Amino acid sequence: MAHLSPLIRQATPVLAARGEGVYLYDEGGRAYLDFTAGIGVTSTGHCHPRVVEATRRQVATLIHGQFTTVKHKPLLTLVERLGEVLPPGLDSVFFANSGSEAVEAALRLARQATGRTNVVVFHGSFHGRTIGAASMTTSGTKFRAGFAPIMGGVTVAPFPYAYRYGWDEATAVRFALRELDYILATISAPRETAAFVIEPVLGEGGYVPAPKAFLEGLRERADAHGILLVVDEVQTGFGRTGKYWGHQHAAIRPDVIVTAKGIASGFPLSAMAASAELMSKAWPGSQGGTYGANAVACAAAIATLDVIRDENLVENSAVMGARLLEGARRIAAKHARIGDVRGLGLMVGSEFVLPDGNPDPAAAQRAQSFATERGLLLLLCGAWGQVVRMIPALVVDAKQVDEALAIWAESVRDALAQ
Repeated sequence: MAHLSPLIRQATPVLAARGEGVYLYDEGGRAYLDFTAGIGVTSTGHCHPRVVEATRRQVATLIHGQFTTVKHKPLLTLVERLGEVLPPGLDSVFFANSGSEAVEAALRLARQATGRTNVVVFHGSFHGRTIGAASMTTSGTKFRAGFAPIMGGVTVAPFPYAYRYGWDEATAVRFALRELDYILATISAPRETAAFVIEPVLGEGGYVPAPKAFLEGLRERADAHGILLVVDEVQTGFGRTGKYWGHQHAAIRPDVIVTAKGIASGFPLSAMAASAELMSKAWPGSQGGTYGANAVACAAAIATLDVIRDENLVENSAVMGARLLEGARRIAAKHARIGDVRGLGLMVGSEFVLPDGNPDPAAAQRAQSFATERGLLLLLCGAWGQVVRMIPALVVDAKQVDEALAIWAESVRDALAQ
């Protein structure tokens, strides 16, 4: 008899039978407020009727039209529709299945287009589990340990995680940019540095937004040295942060965007976008894949774009995200052992600490478990698992946010009473 790998660790004991909107239902019919959204994937909620209908129609006509063999209408339509929401100038798109694959495609493009070998990533980042992406990941040793040697050419620079350093944001930004300049002077020469790769909000690293001044400082240095700025929008894209793209909270334009998760409401699809000029500098045959741009996934993505636009979900993310963040901060104000609450849009993290200020993953785990028992699904993140994150679907409403906050308040109270 076969078994699921014991290395797959479930965040909750729930056996999901069906989903609808922001709710999952178990085999017994119990409803759970799903504030995980499949790690930010089900952007339009579970089984949005328009997504369901679009994929049902597509399944009946063409399931797999391998996109290096033939083109199909959902692929061409999706490219056209993405052109409406991508930043100006990023008009050439490559599709894959997962965020890791899209990150690796961006890495390959950056190295081939610039003729440079090195990339600079930022401490606490998560870019994926494949060998190149894992080599660029520093949010936890579990993602990169045990299969050395990992890919070379990667240098890790500080991320301005102000709470961790015990500084105000401006001080953290000055420090991080100064250290980046030092890295360029001592470790990775600008003429050998192909790209800076950055998440607008650290995902697995603890839900830490990149300050506006830091992103703008990266853009300035990239321009000064001919380095590409690659923005990993796998978790922050498609309205998650209250703007269409997470980097839009700063006055920057990336050279390359990587996106996945919320792009297709649960169907496996990812994308890497750059200018046609930059994309043309990659080597012929360097892009491809069997399942990328699957016709059903493309149909789901088109429907997702329609729903986000027609239901004003980017705006809803901003409004509901502010409500969620404010409520989580009110709860934290009653508990000194929640050291920080932060986020952008519908990405909110609460960081648990011991009385001496060190991380408290045990308390975070208890709070997450108590929330599950009460019908609210949440996830952990942070280097030690000390941060509880809230990632509801973009369709979440005020009543559901308030219900989640009420459960969270009780769960925190009980977790910190032990």
